[in-house]
Amino acid sequence: MSAPPKSTKRPVKLGCKSVWKIFGDNPSEFLNQTQNPSDEQLAASGMIGAVRDANLDILEGEIFVIMGLSGSGKSTLVRCMTRLIEPTAGEILFEGQDLLKADEKELIEYRRHKMGMVFQHFALLPHLSVLGNVAFPLEIQGISLAEREKRALEVIELVGLKGRENYFPSELSGGQQQRVGIARSLCVEPEIWFLDEPFSALDPLIRREMQDEFLRLQSMLKKTIVFITHDFDEAIRLADRIAIMKDGKIIQIGAPEELVLNPADDYVAEFTGNIPRAKVLSVRAVMANATAKEFGGKVSADTKIETLAAKIIGSKKPFSVHDGSDIVGQISANKVFSVLAGQE
Repeated sequence: MSAPPKSTKRPVKLGCKSVWKIFGDNPSEFLNQTQNPSDEQLAASGMIGAVRDANLDILEGEIFVIMGLSGSGKSTLVRCMTRLIEPTAGEILFEGQDLLKADEKELIEYRRHKMGMVFQHFALLPHLSVLGNVAFPLEIQGISLAEREKRALEVIELVGLKGRENYFPSELSGGQQQRVGIARSLCVEPEIWFLDEPFSALDPLIRREMQDEFLRLQSMLKKTIVFITHDFDEAIRLADRIAIMKDGKIIQIGAPEELVLNPADDYVAEFTGNIPRAKVLSVRAVMANATAKEFGGKVSADTKIETLAAKIIGSKKPFSVHDGSDIVGQISANKVFSVLAGQE
């Protein structure tokens, strides 16, 4: 498992330290007796290790994706982070404060004012309009009608639903309903935003549209985001870093490129094996030393090969690769084509 990039100076927004969630008869006593139970010990005791010794740090402003197959523990882990379910052991540190030590009143305040949540099923209130649904969390907070509607209208415009404020959920498409769910969670101006497979119920075209919308919103809002998906293609499109889970354990954490180039085990390799490398690999990963005297263009070191391909086609000269203002290498059309052809 990898640590956050050393170069980052962003603080940790949310951390999990040795978090366990075990289902069964008296799981706390069982965990105290066995410390770090094996699969065999869990099975012999009739216990289910839904989350097993999870350790991770989520940095301020990053999109942190948690992924795995059904039953891997990803949704359970996120519910432990928000204390929608109680962990059996460990620490959940939000801005350095252990949420497991918060009393019920403090926890409600965290959820109302600092956390936003979006789930696969939109759970819109059918008797309320778009405006009423989006403003509902602010109503719960006791904010005045004028103020909550003002803020709700701003967020409705932000997610592209201006003009549909008075529509009811039954009058909206699936993608529009999901936008309402997103707007509702953003209306409280959360410091951390949890999204549990929010687009998986949508058809592929609408799903792609919602991913675009999500990235557009993040480019403006710079939220700290925890995003759950089982789709690696979606994960690499959205994530700054990805945690891959299996059987309640975090197998590996890293940037999409790192997971593809250096999978921790066969399970991670299988997850990443069918992804076209051009989608994941950056120019930095395949560039050569800068030896050319003339360049046909320039490109950022973090540009994906897939994005660069259209620009470099037909260029007889390599492109210079830049990291900020510095030239750090060069890349040729032949190198790009070799990646596209699966030879890199």
